[in-house]
Amino acid sequence: MNTKAVYAACLFAALNICTLSARAEADVTHQTYTYGTHLDIQKVLSMKQDASPACGIVNARMTYLDSQGKTRVLDYSKFADGCNEGN
Repeated sequence: MNTKAVYAACLFAALNICTLSARAEADVTHQTYTYGTHLDIQKVLSMKQDASPACGIVNARMTYLDSQGKTRVLDYSKFADGCNEGN
């Protein structure tokens, strides 16, 4: 096999992975938390928040599986992790 064929195969594989990732993200349901929102959380997959060097309110995002096994994303506001230092 020549190098051009190997490079073409690698490029094709990379593009397929990107396409599958985009399709998977399209199936994810996004929701913004409001007081009283019913949450059906079976398993938390990841938690992220905006970077903040000081104490204050930041935007956060939790990705989780519900009881049906569907991936969901919840956007919410919280105190930055820096607020917990010294307590």
